[in-house]
Amino acid sequence: MTAAELRARLAGLPGPDMPHEIFAPRLDDPTDPFEGKLVEAAVLVPIVLNPEPGVLLTKRTVHLNKHAGQVSFPGGRIDPEDADAEAAALREAEEEIGLNRADVELIGRMSNYVTGTGYRITPVLGLVKPGLDFLPSPHEVEVVFELPFSVLLDPAAPRREMHESHGKLREYWVWPHPEYFVWGATAAILVNLARHLRGES
Repeated sequence: MTAAELRARLAGLPGPDMPHEIFAPRLDDPTDPFEGKLVEAAVLVPIVLNPEPGVLLTKRTVHLNKHAGQVSFPGGRIDPEDADAEAAALREAEEEIGLNRADVELIGRMSNYVTGTGYRITPVLGLVKPGLDFLPSPHEVEVVFELPFSVLLDPAAPRREMHESHGKLREYWVWPHPEYFVWGATAAILVNLARHLRGES
């Protein structure tokens, strides 16, 4: 899939001037919907324009206080000095993996994702040229890797799993990968992206 084809398929994504809540939030993270004030956050969903494109992901270091060792997109809280979700996502990507914002072509936002732990995540989609060298922050990121489009666009690839948490069954998405466990909010955002690319949303 070429960059032009990606742009065409994702042309319906809302831009930065659209309100955060134009899409219904997805509640997929732990037991009950969060009832307090939501923390605004943003992640960059980088598509690397290799001959076979891939979605760039990170594995967090194991010593972090929150989400240690989990697979995630570059991102975090939207700080007061951030102009918008796009600015926050680009700043976090630069801090976490050394991705220069000049190397990212922003093409829109996807549906917000509300976690059961109280975060409203705005996924910001960007195209990234191939061949870049990333510099993972040793405090935050253990490794940077890609989920190839051959997996992303396979409707049979993601699966639903569940386990019991706090006396209730919790269900979540999981994507196959030979080394890393891709699940939770990251997996759900990937499901939404795959559906959009296949023209299902």
